[in-house]
Amino acid sequence: MLDIRPILSTLHRHKVTAVLLVLEIALTCAIVCNAVFLVRQRLDWMQMSSGVDEAHVVDVRPVAMGGTLESHGRIEETLASLRNIPGVEQVSLMNQIPLGKESWNAGIKLDPNVVAPAMHVANYYGDNAIPTLGGQIEEGRDFRPDEYAWLDDITSGRTDVVIPHVVIVTRFVADQLFHGHALGKVLYLDDIPMRIIGVTRNIVRPNVFDRATTYGSIFLPVHMTEGLGATYVMRTKPGQGDSVIKAAAAKLRELDPNRVILSKRHFSEVRDAFFASDRAMANLLVGVCVALLVITALGIVGLASFWVSQRRRQIGVRRALGATRRDVLRYFQTENFLLATMGIALGMVMAYGINIVLMVHYELPRLPAAYLPMGAIVLWALGQIAVWAPAHRASNVPPVEATRGN
Repeated sequence: MLDIRPILSTLHRHKVTAVLLVLEIALTCAIVCNAVFLVRQRLDWMQMSSGVDEAHVVDVRPVAMGGTLESHGRIEETLASLRNIPGVEQVSLMNQIPLGKESWNAGIKLDPNVVAPAMHVANYYGDNAIPTLGGQIEEGRDFRPDEYAWLDDITSGRTDVVIPHVVIVTRFVADQLFHGHALGKVLYLDDIPMRIIGVTRNIVRPNVFDRATTYGSIFLPVHMTEGLGATYVMRTKPGQGDSVIKAAAAKLRELDPNRVILSKRHFSEVRDAFFASDRAMANLLVGVCVALLVITALGIVGLASFWVSQRRRQIGVRRALGATRRDVLRYFQTENFLLATMGIALGMVMAYGINIVLMVHYELPRLPAAYLPMGAIVLWALGQIAVWAPAHRASNVPPVEATRGN
């Protein structure tokens, strides 16, 4: 503690360099705290559960040359052939898959007389879709075969087509709109009443554009046809994903040589593609943090080395008056600690200021207070590590330096 007054006196004589170092530490503290918080947000988002049996779900997307629609009979034949492939446990021709790029969405209402929808949800079509994805019906039941209709028949305007009036919702939809008691309730899809016959474990929607409704999904008893951009989704036995993908692609081409396979993927590839931008942003922010910390450390090393060279005579006087090498080392470490503390204090204020801007313009949550002491500890430790080498050189200055000129 006896070193603080002479340290403050010395810093007062070197105000410009001291202020610059304090500002550098403050800026690093403010940016690193917010960047680490953003990285944590991204990592948590990337770890979210999809509700899919990811290790065992694959998909193959074909398209017929010329864009011709496959007949209903051919679709059923294709599905039966895919079910017979060794390693396939479930198969479905679906309009979209969780975390995919597709966007089959709709607004659902609880009252047909209300204009605004109660929630925007993703619509999943496809027979046997929930078991194929590895989902689980928590309440109620799955669709019966007689409840399905073909999508092309529904959209054709045929008057003899019976539109399904049953729906399965995710647990999220049940909790948000029906306080957890959705079974048997009615919702309206395009003003068509749909009775809820089942509640499934949460399954994430494709092309998530609103994180508040990540699990806002419903399943409808609708058969798909290939010409509408559908994809064959299969749940496989453990370790047989690769062989199933190859066999399924070969079978699809065998059944129709005019088919072109647009894609064939494991679900892990779908997930990786969906989170690619988040992963890139997290890596960029980590890189920014590392760069700022390195620059700050180099600044501390450079300034401390400069001050050691400028104070050799002063250090020699202190050594001649009885200061030990440990005293000199402690002097520079204390000086750095004081500068770092001033920078950290200013940086914490700046960190909250930056966070407020992010909250206002990007709807980010408030920066948790725990990130500030963690940032302070990192910068204090960084400062002590960075100053150690110059301080060690200063402690080796001999007392004879006191007799030399500046």
